[in-house]
Amino acid sequence: MTGTRQSGGIVLVDKPAGITSHDVVSRVRRLAGTRKVGHAGTLDPAATGLLLLGLDSSTRLLTYLVGLDKEYFATIRLGIATSTDDAEGEVVSVASDEALAAVAEEGIREEIAALTGRISQVPSTVSAIKVDGKRAYARARAGETVTLVAREVTVSAFELLGIDRSAGLQLRVRVECSSGTYIRALARDLGERLGVGGSLSELRRTRIGPFAIDDAAPLDESIRDAALAPADVASRLYPVLGLSAEQTVDLSHGKRVQVGEGHPSGPLAAVTPDGALAGIVEVSDGAAKTLVNFPTAEVTG
Repeated sequence: MTGTRQSGGIVLVDKPAGITSHDVVSRVRRLAGTRKVGHAGTLDPAATGLLLLGLDSSTRLLTYLVGLDKEYFATIRLGIATSTDDAEGEVVSVASDEALAAVAEEGIREEIAALTGRISQVPSTVSAIKVDGKRAYARARAGETVTLVAREVTVSAFELLGIDRSAGLQLRVRVECSSGTYIRALARDLGERLGVGGSLSELRRTRIGPFAIDDAAPLDESIRDAALAPADVASRLYPVLGLSAEQTVDLSHGKRVQVGEGHPSGPLAAVTPDGALAGIVEVSDGAAKTLVNFPTAEVTG
């Protein structure tokens, strides 16, 4: 190895509204000159914000990114419920002006507090959850009746940022939540709890784990150069285990490597002497075992 740069990496992209996450993947494939591009979770076409994409061998890291907590900024429209819990669906109920006027800020804050913490949430019927092998949204759009089971999610922050009564009743909110939480469902449930119905009108994802929208790269020919190195990504997620050159070779051959005691439990980022990511490992009884390895031969000068 003559350098510390591995090909591939993780790209942070700010998805614009009006295109699908898969459109972004296709565009990055073309710009980066590789077919091997994967994602760590999608956004609805109307939503904007952070997507994490893996290039080349770094697609192996995506497994460790999909479960990270997330931050969103959203606009909830109270008084209008839709078939999809967002602005894309058919309107199924509209609250009267009198009912909306009766919704006080104190009540809004109380119900937001009730939807904070560990909660039970029924996902939206147009979610990507599979029902008997088929996506729920595909069944719903085909006219099927979709019934989804409630699941436990964690909403660690549900902050009311502003109330706008100039046209109906809209709330500006910030949400921090576990992976698998549906902000559309939060909007729906908040509206139901307030007795007026509700749906999501805007959504922007600003953070996934330690990765922030401010570090997103433009969707242009420089996209590959903007990719975060695998070792950088892994070291943001896990403690670093430094390897010798000999340990690096042994680990790449699938061998257990003696590294001694006193290492943290759980995954570790195993890094070569040149600063490349050799793999994600676990240490047991003083020996490191590979969970997923990375081709350090991709390191370039």
